[in-house]
Amino acid sequence: MHGHVHDDFTGLRDEFERRLASGAELGASLAVIVDGEPVVDLWGGWADPEQQREWQRDTITNVWSISKTVTALAALVLIDRGELDPEQPVAHYWPEFAAAGKEGVLVKHVLMHTSGVSGWAQPITGADILDADAAAARLASQPPWWPAGAASGYHLLDYGHLVGELVRRITGRSLGAFVAEELAGPLGADFWLGLPESEDHRVSNVVPPQGTLDFSAIPPDSPAFKTYTGPPLDAEVTWTREWRAAGVGGAGGQGNARSVARLNALVSNGGELDGVRLLSPATIDRIFAEHTDNVDLVLGLPLRFGLGFAVSNPASTPWIPEGRVAFWGGWGGSIVINDVERRTTFAYVMNRMSPGIIGSPRSDAYTRAVYAALGATTLA
Repeated sequence: MHGHVHDDFTGLRDEFERRLASGAELGASLAVIVDGEPVVDLWGGWADPEQQREWQRDTITNVWSISKTVTALAALVLIDRGELDPEQPVAHYWPEFAAAGKEGVLVKHVLMHTSGVSGWAQPITGADILDADAAAARLASQPPWWPAGAASGYHLLDYGHLVGELVRRITGRSLGAFVAEELAGPLGADFWLGLPESEDHRVSNVVPPQGTLDFSAIPPDSPAFKTYTGPPLDAEVTWTREWRAAGVGGAGGQGNARSVARLNALVSNGGELDGVRLLSPATIDRIFAEHTDNVDLVLGLPLRFGLGFAVSNPASTPWIPEGRVAFWGGWGGSIVINDVERRTTFAYVMNRMSPGIIGSPRSDAYTRAVYAALGATTLA
């Protein structure tokens, strides 16, 4: 294990050290930023299952749906600049999206996972979604699977395509280029939506969880079944050059805990980090201004989605305190938590995936250790 940790967070360091020593972790990184200052920056373990390559300070990996937090930040930057209005129809910026009864879908419905367009209609393959323009055109042409705004249904893989097309229509740039030029670049964050081949040597491939997802109990006409199978993906797809290059905004970001925390700390630190202001406090307030509160139609969990982020809900995430907390996790257990009231961002990124939808026993333990250091009480 390497890096630095403030004395208040030695409990987190000890938890990480235990899990590395036991083999529960293969390779991982942890980062905590409080009041804009990095108080934890730790990494350790191995970058490969054969344990031939150590996880280094600059090791990166596919962070799955933590990518959505960075995609959401791109949208929030445009909202902050007055270039994107959450209350406008998506079709105001992307006229073709009005097809098949989607003229009433608002930008906020996409950002809150309530658009009714949570995946692609069949037939669709994993390779099809790597062509961003063609994949977006397919989404624009299909009908919604439930009425917009009625309930959340997690936009598993297409979140980045929907937001990314809005970014492209407004700025003329791809989502990956916008993130590089307007977020990662100014903040010095080693995070990529569209990884150049020159950086492949730093990538630690994710290690898939044991077992396979079983959809047999899900009704075939449900949003959940349509989303999970539209298209289905194996974790091994992230090992390919094609996936890394595509920069899938809902699941294909490459980074580590440090870079994820630096980007997300905009939320917990009032929209600014190291003198670089990218969001106003008023825009951050919009994350929490309204939220869904239902059993998500895709994930089957009681969730609350604000504007671009999930917000804390003890019914599904008891290890996260209630309040102005915006978070999300990636398949396999990675997580990023932005606690506005405590001005704290915590990120955990690893290569060995756990089964499950949100978090894992490892991420839960690290989160509890962070909040213990902050003196906060969690329910779990």
